[in-house]
Amino acid sequence: MTEQTAYTRLETRFARLGALNEAMAVLHWDSSAMMPSGGAEARGEQLAQLSLMAHELLVDPAVADWLAAADAQVEDLDDWRRANLREMRRAHSHATALPARLVEALRRACHACEGLWREARPENDFAKVRPALQEVLDLTREAGQAKSEVLGKSLYDALLDQYEPDGNAAAIERLFDALAESLPKLLDEVLAYQKRQEAPVLPAGPFPTEAQADLARQLMEAVGFDFRHGRLDTSAHPFTGGVPEDVRLTTRYDQSDFVSGLMGVLHETGHALYERGLPREWRRQPVGEARGMSIHESQSLLMEMQACRSREFVGYLAPRARSAFAGSGPEWEAENLYRLYTRVAPDFIRVDADEVTYPAHVILRFRLEKALIEERLTLEDLPGAWSEELQSLLGITPPDDRRGCLQDIHWYDGAWGYFPTYTLGAMTAAQLFEAACGAHPEIPERLGKGDFSTLLAWLRRHVHEQGSRFSSEELLVRATGKPLDPSVFETHLRRRYLGER
Repeated sequence: MTEQTAYTRLETRFARLGALNEAMAVLHWDSSAMMPSGGAEARGEQLAQLSLMAHELLVDPAVADWLAAADAQVEDLDDWRRANLREMRRAHSHATALPARLVEALRRACHACEGLWREARPENDFAKVRPALQEVLDLTREAGQAKSEVLGKSLYDALLDQYEPDGNAAAIERLFDALAESLPKLLDEVLAYQKRQEAPVLPAGPFPTEAQADLARQLMEAVGFDFRHGRLDTSAHPFTGGVPEDVRLTTRYDQSDFVSGLMGVLHETGHALYERGLPREWRRQPVGEARGMSIHESQSLLMEMQACRSREFVGYLAPRARSAFAGSGPEWEAENLYRLYTRVAPDFIRVDADEVTYPAHVILRFRLEKALIEERLTLEDLPGAWSEELQSLLGITPPDDRRGCLQDIHWYDGAWGYFPTYTLGAMTAAQLFEAACGAHPEIPERLGKGDFSTLLAWLRRHVHEQGSRFSSEELLVRATGKPLDPSVFETHLRRRYLGER
């Protein structure tokens, strides 16, 4: 067998695997957005069997032979194919670490637990879902331990690697500890600064869901979303799913506050634009996929926080919001809406948090999930530990579990090791936006006209079209000229929330 034949066979195998993963992505979206509750058991079986089929495609002994043959002549491959081979090897290592029965059991457990979470959250009943979550946690530990032995990583790092390739918990911990130390002082400064400013006035509702959805669609199109290749629906927790040609977004609306639903939509639109912009010539190949979740989250947070909470964009939004909700008066003026969009106040819900307090929510989850995985914390003690951490970081205590450990879907759906990528993504977003505006100083002015074309073109060229060709660090260096620099994020916060220049 020649090297090229081996590589070609790998591409064919991974194309089949990619198609299976796409089918699972659409089925998962349907579970959250459209499927009647009575379909949960059948859907769990479908996803379990598809997961098993995908696993079998990867652990086939022939794949190891093809990888070895391709590795032997890797120097003959071009840069894209070398990168694709590297990512194929990573996927193979993750798959071969897990027995097929564990893959199937974990998928079933996650699907069942997620279904119970959808009932338990509105009922504020953590006890209802805790046994199912315990099963997910036990199976996740088992999977993580198996992967740690194959990958040569710690248990938590092996789980983190699924979402942040080559991520290192020790480095993240140092970064987050420094943030946790500096955030309270920054928060105090911002709150004191806000007291000296005119307070925003929340426009009076109710804001009909249909009107919110119509406005959201208008803004999605302005940002660059193509509804020929996607749709917007509602779910218990906002997320983006589907496939690059058919991106599925969800959000949730609050008739007393249109800001949260709208910002959720713009956040998810950032994810969707990234998926749509991935290199078409490498579809269904590992190198054509998103480069980890910190980069993915950087794209959503860049759109939501950097661009769509800017003073310029709010100037574009204000007249459209007035029209959508038949608003009038000073509370609908752009300056008031800007103060409202950039208002800082410690709160219990992560997805509604402002930029200044958001990192505290992520640090809390990172610390708690790491302790749970390492068996330094039990699920019985999770609600209390959650309250203690939030009190320590933001000075508030959640009044119930619905606004505490029940608020996020991630653990219940099996996404352990995901949370750190949110704050890594926020830092990356600030650095990318700074670089884009440095290359094109006209970007803020164009955002004020609802014109995202220059910003999106820059992101397409430097991030989206690169897929997984480079590591996260190399991608950032190529785009901005330096590795991740937390000071860029801090400078952004101080400019926006303290008026510094």
